[in-house]
Amino acid sequence: MNAGTTEVRALEAADLPGLLQVQLACYGADFAESGEVFARRLASRANCSLVLSQAGQVRAYLAAYRSLRAKVTPLHGDFEAVAGADTLYLHDMAVHPDAAGQGLAQVLIAALWDMARAQGLRHTALVSVQGSSGFWARHGYAVQELVDPLQCRHLRGYGEDAVYMARAL
Repeated sequence: MNAGTTEVRALEAADLPGLLQVQLACYGADFAESGEVFARRLASRANCSLVLSQAGQVRAYLAAYRSLRAKVTPLHGDFEAVAGADTLYLHDMAVHPDAAGQGLAQVLIAALWDMARAQGLRHTALVSVQGSSGFWARHGYAVQELVDPLQCRHLRGYGEDAVYMARAL
């Protein structure tokens, strides 16, 4: 997308300072992940993260990668490339509060869903935090129970209100 001064494109290392500002404004210090973590994720061959900029300034991002259904990335974890990836895992999406209400989240989600379908992925999944499950439910996601103890432990690392959600693509 490139309408006027709005652009959606692959997230790059040069975007990290702006991404970190958006992340801090949205989540606060307790859930902020470091630039080093994001740099490692960008280097992963499974990475498919996007950034949305307006007038050259990062306003929103969606950190995502190809994964397996029912596999949860731990907070501060890397994006691991896995054989047989069938799921687009949305690890983190944030829209700067100053840009809220402009539909930027939907733009990012739609772009990534299109990319995932083109790559043959069949599902998309995420961990909903900070009471965002209603937002994700409106986009077709439903809460899914995890059974693997390791994945349950990863989920708990996001806080008591965190839930794993998935939907078909």
